[in-house]
Amino acid sequence: VAANLIGYFFAKGNGEQDAEKAGAQNKFEWAVQKTLRELHGTYGLAIICSDFPRMLIGARKGSPLILGVGDNEYILASDAAAIVEHTTRAVYLSDNEMVAVTPDGFHTKTLDNITVTKDLSQIEFSLEQIELDGFPHHMLKEIFEQPKALSTCMGGRIDKRNGKIVLGGIANHLREFTLARHLVLTACGTAFHASLVGEFLFERLARISTETEYASEFRYRNPIIEDGTVVIAVSQSGETADTLAAVEEAKERGATVLGIVNAVGSSIARATDAGVYLHVGPEVGVASTKAFTAQLAVLSMLAIEMGRRRLMSTAEAACYIDELSKIPDKISRILEQSDRIKEIAAANIDRNNWLFLGRGFNYPVALEGALKLKEISYIHAEGLPAAEMKHGPIALINDGMPAVFIATAGPQYDKIMGNIAEVRARGGKIIVVATEGDESIKQHADQFIAIPDAPEILQPMLTVVPLQLLAYHAAVLRGHDVDKPRNLAKSVTVE
Repeated sequence: VAANLIGYFFAKGNGEQDAEKAGAQNKFEWAVQKTLRELHGTYGLAIICSDFPRMLIGARKGSPLILGVGDNEYILASDAAAIVEHTTRAVYLSDNEMVAVTPDGFHTKTLDNITVTKDLSQIEFSLEQIELDGFPHHMLKEIFEQPKALSTCMGGRIDKRNGKIVLGGIANHLREFTLARHLVLTACGTAFHASLVGEFLFERLARISTETEYASEFRYRNPIIEDGTVVIAVSQSGETADTLAAVEEAKERGATVLGIVNAVGSSIARATDAGVYLHVGPEVGVASTKAFTAQLAVLSMLAIEMGRRRLMSTAEAACYIDELSKIPDKISRILEQSDRIKEIAAANIDRNNWLFLGRGFNYPVALEGALKLKEISYIHAEGLPAAEMKHGPIALINDGMPAVFIATAGPQYDKIMGNIAEVRARGGKIIVVATEGDESIKQHADQFIAIPDAPEILQPMLTVVPLQLLAYHAAVLRGHDVDKPRNLAKSVTVE
């Protein structure tokens, strides 16, 4: 459609007279501007014209587009990873902007022909970071990168000496954030599961009313945004269309909006009032792993600091900060069990229906474990709060059906032991992720995965790792393309 419209206006117009009158550089640029003003929906376009072979035009609306600036070369791409082999300098276009590139340089304008000055940004990762580095798949590499990635994410932000968290990205909005009366977390997919954990964190540590909303639903349900509401948008890519639309909706309603993203310079990073970068490097595998645990780390840091400023004692905050700093080493210990988890996947590889069950902070982890298994192994899985199983899903349990219980030490431990007994009585196969040394629950499990002990609020960063490995090994054993699962994209830039 766009190409035909450009051709139509190009042929119909009065050539350079129209271009000069509109302030465009030439007839080609004028025809593109006129076409884009007619288009509805989202697009990311790279346009060439045989009559102007030395000009390339790029434009975007709702879909990412960047211009790589190299030595005597320019590259249009939708993601920085596509150009980092050639250059680390880039210009990030905003919605309703276009860039015209010639051998002499480039200029950017709005669709109304207003010149826009764009700064060159530095791409903050290298080509080496997106190579496999000896791993068979990017997903496995990124799972094993989590200890280092979390250390980088938290580095410079944890002040153990003074018992506080330092987040420079929200420094100018810290008062609004601390005094907020209501928080809304909005996200999609894996980031939504991280946000659910965030909801529990903010309510537990800061005692502030918090809700988590799918971004795709938030903008359509006429949300109540009152004074004192802070909206937090979570997205790995920073380009998720539904989340970006939710950000715009929240801003229109007067909310302060914070972003938690990984991609520097992304649309959500630029659209929000302030935010925190994950700083975990590029995530190439479609199934998010290290970004999820980093989102949990950032949400934990935000909740601890908010709690410290509102009601938490200095000693309690210092204790949580100390425990948070130990998480990377504890993940390393879990990763040592990869071969054991592969054996568990192999023992259940012929099963096409799984349940993932957790309570409290580990309920969102059950959702994430089910999602991981679904999206890369194509095995149907359902994540549930363990207590909800008896309200319908228990009817699905039959002989040998795998039920993965996240049953770490915590206030609901006895309850989840009862849920395990219910599944076992109906012939289900019990796979348990539990605290190391827990011999009691081990006796009730067909297969057991141990994780190091940690405070309940920080356990999701540990309990999710075995589930990532379980999904990975199941997908490989079934012969699937782990890094590029069918029908999925890394950045979902359509609504």
